[in-house]
Amino acid sequence: MSTRGTTRGVVYVHSSPSAVCPHVEWAISGTLGTRVELKWTAQPAAPGQLRAECGWSAPSGAGAKLAAALKAWPMVRFEVAEEPSAGVDGERFCYVPGLGLWHARTSANGDIVVGEDQLRALVAQSRAGEQFAHKLDELLGANWDEALEDFRHAGDGAPVTWLHQVG
Repeated sequence: MSTRGTTRGVVYVHSSPSAVCPHVEWAISGTLGTRVELKWTAQPAAPGQLRAECGWSAPSGAGAKLAAALKAWPMVRFEVAEEPSAGVDGERFCYVPGLGLWHARTSANGDIVVGEDQLRALVAQSRAGEQFAHKLDELLGANWDEALEDFRHAGDGAPVTWLHQVG
């Protein structure tokens, strides 16, 4: 029996080749323990690609498991957001081919949370000659946001499926 609380989140599959779509559904199904059938629509930002999104409810930490499962398909652009729950920060994962996976903790309103240790390391690197602004952009996921922005807007108004973990 799990002692972790339940939380909610969303998976945004921003673009996927049609041949990979069933694998994406299987990856989400296997992680959540329930059958998933997403409503796929054309992705105008990437002609020939499809997009889908689904909300989910599962124990805290499911967002990381979903991101790990989806990362197995490196041609798929995606975001996974997990809402904060009692005693657990929220999380956001973004994957873009060529950039890889980015992860950050999030606050109750969805802002990215940068921890004290991360800031101390950033300041130390800046003193050692690293560019402060560049490193701060890395912590905030600026390159991932820029790479996904057209895909996010192309999905406005698309259907959303809600899923609940079984068990």
